[in-house]
Amino acid sequence: MAHHSRLAGFIIDCRTDDLDASANFWSQALGMPETDRYEEGSSVYAELDGSAHGMHIEVQRVSHESRVHLDIETDDIDAEVERLEKLGAKRVAFVKRWWVMEAPSGQRFCVVKMKNPERGPAPTRWD
Repeated sequence: MAHHSRLAGFIIDCRTDDLDASANFWSQALGMPETDRYEEGSSVYAELDGSAHGMHIEVQRVSHESRVHLDIETDDIDAEVERLEKLGAKRVAFVKRWWVMEAPSGQRFCVVKMKNPERGPAPTRWD
């Protein structure tokens, strides 16, 4: 069965005790005001307004090294993970409700459920 996916946006992982300072820096650096703050388990997120760019941008407090990772959103997580594995990606961990993956060249990224398929660019259909 066909499924759809697209680049959702970027998550800025910050190993910090001061998410306010990190979110403020990235908000000002990118010209995107903070629109929401929420916690999920032990993670804390500050969402930035990337809507003008068709992107979902978040600053996240993490315990691992600081880095930027991208999210691929899809209407079928299992099918998208399988497609990416055929391209050489590896599953790293299932976290809450998404997969952390690793590209053949070592970059980490996440495969997440598509939240608003009607917003942003049209997703790619994979048969």
